[in-house]
Amino acid sequence: MKRKANPILVFPSLILLAVVSTTSAQTNGAPLFSRGLSNDPSYFPIAIWLQDPSQAMRYKAAGINIYVGLWRGPTEQQLAQLKSAGMRLFCSQNRVALTHLDDPTIAGWMQEDEPDNAQEVRDPVTGQRHYGPPVKPSKVVEIYQKIHELDPTRPVMLNLGQWVANRDWNGRGSEGKPSDYLTYVQGGDILSFDVYPIASYEKPNYQDYLWLVAKGVDQLREWGGPDKIVWNALECTHIGDADRQANPSQVRTEVWMSIIHGSRGIIWFVHQFKPKFDEHALLDDPKMLAAVSAINAQVHQLGLAINSKEPADVKVDSSSTEVPIDILARKSKGATYVFAVAMRNAPSAGTLTLGDKSAHQAEVLGENRRVEIKDGRFTDSFAPFAVHLYKID
Repeated sequence: MKRKANPILVFPSLILLAVVSTTSAQTNGAPLFSRGLSNDPSYFPIAIWLQDPSQAMRYKAAGINIYVGLWRGPTEQQLAQLKSAGMRLFCSQNRVALTHLDDPTIAGWMQEDEPDNAQEVRDPVTGQRHYGPPVKPSKVVEIYQKIHELDPTRPVMLNLGQWVANRDWNGRGSEGKPSDYLTYVQGGDILSFDVYPIASYEKPNYQDYLWLVAKGVDQLREWGGPDKIVWNALECTHIGDADRQANPSQVRTEVWMSIIHGSRGIIWFVHQFKPKFDEHALLDDPKMLAAVSAINAQVHQLGLAINSKEPADVKVDSSSTEVPIDILARKSKGATYVFAVAMRNAPSAGTLTLGDKSAHQAEVLGENRRVEIKDGRFTDSFAPFAVHLYKID
């Protein structure tokens, strides 16, 4: 997700100071940090990538509650602006940040972005720039340990590149190996990745590959195991292609695919490089801003159900063997919630079977309709890559 204007400067080098040793408590398999993210069971992190703090109130109005990354920061001014807006932050552990260890504005620390990709290097003789190997996995783990030595009270985020999901990606450099990822994932408490199927996937039928988002979430969860939290970055602008941009329906599908497959934090990537550079392109796109705001609001509204640890007994069958329908089923406050998404770009029908046979109707959230349940079963139609969110009282 590096900002292409000057990717070397996105995250300043770590400044290593005194060493403190401690161990984080754990709950439900994931670390609990005393100065980390909110422990409110309804809280769901929705972040924005590398934006100017002067825009924090506009992003807050759109449902954003976390900044991830600051250009050449954090600086004192940036921290003051975010504090004034009530916006929390993941940032580099630079000298300024280390003087603010008691500041609740800082929710966590960041590793260098996409260390698994080929890194830009400068020839000291000619001054020319080229791409070399990725950062060594052992170096990423070493940096992670040093960050925690300086502050064990906050989680460390590690964002990886698109190879996590897209095995056609050739940007890892000649020295990158698949086995590296088993070490990379030891370098963060929150693991993230970015893949943008509509704006950036290099296939003629790119619109068929929204499922790469879910594949990447599954892969990070497998590599990281139960002790790691998984987030992911999502597209909503042209990014680097003037002719391609995900539409609001595709963006919504990517969000709910992520959540259904186990992502517990969304990072919106809102830069645009073509047809012209726009750091905050989402804010300048009224239609997409309205769609993203509505998606964010619905995710926040359903945060308690998303985070619920109580599974619901629900099974799903698709009418098409070519179109799997994936679900997340949870119980929350006496209701059963089923979040469902069609995983391919083709129509299908899904039949959901509930273990509880007593329900008569399911409310389809956000669609102003209900479906009838008979003998614990109901069937609903799914357009290509459609999302349906059900609440069953």
